[in-house]
Amino acid sequence: MRAADLAVEYPTVTMATAAIDAARILAGGDLPGLIVVNDAGKPLLVLPGTQVLRLAVPSYCQDDPTLARVIDEAAADVFFRELDGRTVQECLPDEPKEPPVVDGRATALEMAALMARTRSPLVAVTNPDGTLAGVVTMHALLDRILGDGA
Repeated sequence: MRAADLAVEYPTVTMATAAIDAARILAGGDLPGLIVVNDAGKPLLVLPGTQVLRLAVPSYCQDDPTLARVIDEAAADVFFRELDGRTVQECLPDEPKEPPVVDGRATALEMAALMARTRSPLVAVTNPDGTLAGVVTMHALLDRILGDGA
């Protein structure tokens, strides 16, 4: 089984997409991350949902779990307003990582190794012209590797 056989349609965003819109897409689709594409539709990287959270949650709450515990829910909801006016590009880590991108000929083991190496729950699969053909999720890949009955 090759990547092209497992790839499915998946939501994408660009660097200019509003961070709050990316968060809504993640939440609305119960997704672990999103594929960030350039203007030509070529995948650049995976934006994990945790990166969006890092932008929304103040660093003092990230650094001190005790402090995060004492903030009530109404105040916590306000933090997500921090995403207003921010873009996907601002959610990205400072250090670029290896993009989890393969061509359609990649094997299940190649995708699994890439997911493990990049700690990504998604792999973008490209067409011969480099545009996004679809995505293979960790769940779909594990189903394939372990067998549908697992």
